[in-house]
Amino acid sequence: MMNPISIQFDKVSKTFRGNKVLDDISLGIQQGDRVAFVGSNGAGKTTLFRCLLGEYLHGGTVSVNGKAPRNHRQEVLKQIGFVPQLPPPLKMPVGQLIQFAAGVCDSDAERMFAVATQLGLDAHAIRRQPFVKLSGGQKQKLLISIALGRDADLLVLDEPAANLDPAARHIFFQLLAQKQREVAMIISSHRLDEVAALVNRVVELDQGRIVLDDHVADQVAMDSLLDCRITLSRADSAFAETVREWGFQASPKGSVWTGKVAGPDRLRFLGVLSRYAGLLKGISMEEEI
Repeated sequence: MMNPISIQFDKVSKTFRGNKVLDDISLGIQQGDRVAFVGSNGAGKTTLFRCLLGEYLHGGTVSVNGKAPRNHRQEVLKQIGFVPQLPPPLKMPVGQLIQFAAGVCDSDAERMFAVATQLGLDAHAIRRQPFVKLSGGQKQKLLISIALGRDADLLVLDEPAANLDPAARHIFFQLLAQKQREVAMIISSHRLDEVAALVNRVVELDQGRIVLDDHVADQVAMDSLLDCRITLSRADSAFAETVREWGFQASPKGSVWTGKVAGPDRLRFLGVLSRYAGLLKGISMEEEI
């Protein structure tokens, strides 16, 4: 690892076609910070990320360890693992993409292949397939593998788990937990409940301005698993289809369901259950010891 990371935004502004997308953004991020950038679509989150990555000209200054990403892009990007919100339309075969990404940041390609395997993707088996032909979930797993399978001082994750199944999400959270003290993390989401348990700080953007910057604490570990038991007033086929996607299994009569939920996913899972509030008789969630 390099020196402890330090990111500074100082009065950063960005305008597209007369519309001010970022409006005097100032904040600092250090090693150990896990920052959730939240806000509705169009609030400015992705634009701020693009400024950090040196992709946009902008007003004000952005620095990573004292260097402007726009002027020292190759050096800065070597320190950053990035997962974009929308996968790029790359026609490059999977194996070539991993080898290229590893070469750019002087990393071992096999570490990226290994992370993909942990996430449930056999990247060796699909190494000749063009990236653009993969499913949404496969693309997301591969991009995460490239970002986490290397030494980075800063992880920039734009809606990173949007296309992951629950099992892969848990592995993803475990991988983040292993790095949480060594790096800084910036995680974007339009919903706080998606990322609340992953972060220790929340920055909310609204119309290009910071309207909240607060530190938070969460008692559930990023790599934890919760044993869950759900009791229904009656069996229901729609509910069954939903919780089976989370790996839950039913009792013979279909009125009791048991399974495991990743700790950081508990709010998301409770949101899913809220759709069936009229059926619920009881819910228990206990952290595995």
